[in-house]
Amino acid sequence: MSDEPTVDEPDQPIGRRSFDHWFGEKGRNGFIHRSWMKSQGFTEEVFDGRPVIGICNTWSELTPCNAHLRRLAESVKRGVWQAGGFPVEFPVMSLGETLLRPTAMLFRNLLSMDVEESLRGNPIDGVVLLTGCDKTTPGSIMGAASVDLPTIVVTGGPMLNGKFRGCDIGSGTAVWRFTQDLNAGRMSAEDFAAAEAGQSRSNGHCMTMGTASTMACMAEALGLQLTGSAAIPAVDSRRYVVAQKSGQRIVEMVKEDLKISDVLTRDAFANAVRANAAIGGSTNFVIHLLAIAGRVGVDVTLDDIDEWARGVPWLVDLQPSGKYLMEDFYYAGGLPAVLKEILPLLKTEAITVTGRTIGENVANAERIEATYPGAAPGSQTYAVIRPVGDPLGSGAGTAVLKGNLAPDGAVIKQSAASERLLRHRGKALVFSSIEEYDKAVEDPDLDVDEDTVLVLQNAGPRGYPGMPEVGNMTIPRKLAEIGVDDMVRISDARMSGTAYGTVVLHVTPEAAVGGPLALVRTGDWIELDVPARRLHLDVSDEELEKRRADWQPPTPPTDRGWARLYVDHVTQANQGCDLDFLVGRTGSAVGRQSH
Repeated sequence: MSDEPTVDEPDQPIGRRSFDHWFGEKGRNGFIHRSWMKSQGFTEEVFDGRPVIGICNTWSELTPCNAHLRRLAESVKRGVWQAGGFPVEFPVMSLGETLLRPTAMLFRNLLSMDVEESLRGNPIDGVVLLTGCDKTTPGSIMGAASVDLPTIVVTGGPMLNGKFRGCDIGSGTAVWRFTQDLNAGRMSAEDFAAAEAGQSRSNGHCMTMGTASTMACMAEALGLQLTGSAAIPAVDSRRYVVAQKSGQRIVEMVKEDLKISDVLTRDAFANAVRANAAIGGSTNFVIHLLAIAGRVGVDVTLDDIDEWARGVPWLVDLQPSGKYLMEDFYYAGGLPAVLKEILPLLKTEAITVTGRTIGENVANAERIEATYPGAAPGSQTYAVIRPVGDPLGSGAGTAVLKGNLAPDGAVIKQSAASERLLRHRGKALVFSSIEEYDKAVEDPDLDVDEDTVLVLQNAGPRGYPGMPEVGNMTIPRKLAEIGVDDMVRISDARMSGTAYGTVVLHVTPEAAVGGPLALVRTGDWIELDVPARRLHLDVSDEELEKRRADWQPPTPPTDRGWARLYVDHVTQANQGCDLDFLVGRTGSAVGRQSH
């Protein structure tokens, strides 16, 4: 006779991981799983085999963009309960772009591991990812993709428009502009402080088309968010309505067995690239998209991204490349209106979390032009989203450059660059660290002019480590004072999606692993030709080989902890900067018993 306690337990297997391996178990283990959950006040009904929905929350007060996600989680729970599911909220590592050092990018893969292991090791049948700040969206998606459960994304939404002296100002973008104005003596310290007070005035992530907004649009274009949800302001009640609907929908997705791999197809990635080109999205999109594709096992390369983006009309007039902000974008129709405009360029049969195709989702989308405040009805309007026949430009998205300076690729955001610099030849001024540059930039005797090409080394994934957003190096003070507002800048770093300028980024291989960037010397001639997708160092192969023989790798920044693991295993930018042992899906197989 068994010595296990006898309890009333479900005895009908239903083929659901939370029931079959946790809450429907008999004997001791079932007793443990149910009894300890009952300590939170849950009733017997929640263990009857209904879908258990994990609410994966990147909330943190150290991540200001995500500080409202606990309230958003309550709306998701309401939807899960309504649809007959059992919601369970759990925290994962949160990555705040504005506070975390040396860079949030260093920890994106760690967040993905946290998400992956939390999903696989717990009684979860489907998951809602609550995200917002730059790295929390791709990191969470990467972890979920490795497990391959039914998954839906709910982003936190952008802040309200910033305000300063009667004008709208955009997070990040205003910082770069005002800092240059302050350095050049065009802005007072008092005005600088006033702008600081008026920029971030509500919950939510950056309201420019920076990386956070780009990632939200990426998730929707990939088919992982409910239609029209990417641009809803964080404090708009409709953000909470979408969260509740997402809770309802994830229960249905579990019943349909609609997994994240069913949504993240090669067609979905092509759609996301074209959407990013149309909205003028961040260059960081490239690294994160490549990493997500690697996790789900879809072959996507830099060459694919460049090909898919070519010729796509640039339609969204948002900072940093344009005039307006995310609040305006939402009122103008948001991403569905953009996708409707470029529908002939999309893979319209790609399935989404709605259970319908992306073509069906946006079939009735409307592009809305706005009337200037105070203007009479029927008077002149302005377009935040331009019609496809009257774009801001064509083929102005992220371009992939190659050449002897970047054999494996580099990127530039064409819509944020100065047209006069898209073809440029200049002498290099080289800095081996951002600290060296920051010190030199104030020097009134710095040997630099507006044609100089500023080159930063050792800011890549291994070199920094973590590939920080320092690629948009500040214009040297002596040039800023005479009105120079842009220069060609080249590095193995990234830049904030809120930044602008003729900035070549993600040079691969990076300097710290001996890429050609490490061999550039001050005075070398560099040629940039964006239309031809060319980045060339005008130095002979023989001279480069001599320099390579003298090159010494930098000392590793640390010999312990996460940073050591990261440096030892991170891939280069053209492969998404994931850890080499995380690429691919592991699945949702349940581990061995813990007791």
